[in-house]
Amino acid sequence: MVVLPEVAQPDRKIPFREKLLWTTITLFIFLVCCQIPLYGIQTSKSSDPFYWMRVILASNRGTLMELGISPIVTSGLVMQLAAGSRLIEVNQQVKEDRALFSGAQKLFGILITISEAVAYVVSGMYGDLGTLGAGNALLIVLQLIFAGLIVIILDELLQKGYGLGSGISLFIATNICENIIWKAFSPTTINTGKGTEFEGAIIALFHLLITRNNKWSAFVEALYRQNLPNLTNLFATALIFVVVIYFQGWRVDLPVKYAKYRGQQGSYPIKTWIEVSGSSARDVAKQLREQQMMMKGQRDTALVSVLNRYIPVAAAFGGMCIGALTVIADFMGAIGTGTGILLAVTIIYQYYEMFAKEQQENGALGFGQ
Repeated sequence: MVVLPEVAQPDRKIPFREKLLWTTITLFIFLVCCQIPLYGIQTSKSSDPFYWMRVILASNRGTLMELGISPIVTSGLVMQLAAGSRLIEVNQQVKEDRALFSGAQKLFGILITISEAVAYVVSGMYGDLGTLGAGNALLIVLQLIFAGLIVIILDELLQKGYGLGSGISLFIATNICENIIWKAFSPTTINTGKGTEFEGAIIALFHLLITRNNKWSAFVEALYRQNLPNLTNLFATALIFVVVIYFQGWRVDLPVKYAKYRGQQGSYPIKTWIEVSGSSARDVAKQLREQQMMMKGQRDTALVSVLNRYIPVAAAFGGMCIGALTVIADFMGAIGTGTGILLAVTIIYQYYEMFAKEQQENGALGFGQ
């Protein structure tokens, strides 16, 4: 694994101000790469086959971020499924196992990046291969691989503690929020056949109210106009955001106590669980035992059976809520798709918890550290 690009582990505790700086730099690099077009491609006016996936994969067509986070997500899912289903044995408590698992995941991500880059070019996504020529085709592949490596390194930089959260979460949330803001305030003008209109729903509202004599008709058109973002889409997006934030706080707190220290009690929160992700009742029971914790009023031998009363129910209920919200959001025409909004709210809430935790530990957002 020594030949793989790697970010060294920090040799000191990183102050919050420095974490914030590295997170900002990471985000800036990602946004710049989203705007740099790939050199050598032919402009294509055909429909985008990956349009609905780009929001949640932080991908931008025709730019260095064409692949987005798809190589990292794919390699991570495959490795987690392999570990969760016990196809590979990994003990996350052992440093060597963690290093090997992380290295294998990174290597798999690089191989997927190379495979996707070659597949995109060979499939004719940037123009006919014969027209592009071998030189241009190779150059495009190298650009995609280079950008993919940047994404992998930036994600590792944050995950190793130099920044906040992970690159995957940061890029997804940024891409979704950027999409929503752009659809609301885009100054791009489009000829719809009824005259020139602005793409952004809010700018279009003011433009229509100013240019049309019938103000009510202008408002109704801004509310329901077709083929362009409208106010109904924005209202649906805001509503789904509020509902998801409300559900985000739903959880079941199981009373636990420390086996080693008498009188010390706490709670173990259960939200949404997935059996193969390492969060089944048996895995949670193992985590509690390793932390020398046990459920209040229950014998240690009955821990798995007690957790089985809660975790499958929480998983089923969480899955139904997520599915229902996703369908409703898409049906109402929410910007960013229902899945994208769910991801964005969850990630933003996680960052909010990180900020709150840092503020409690260091005070004044840790700027004095």
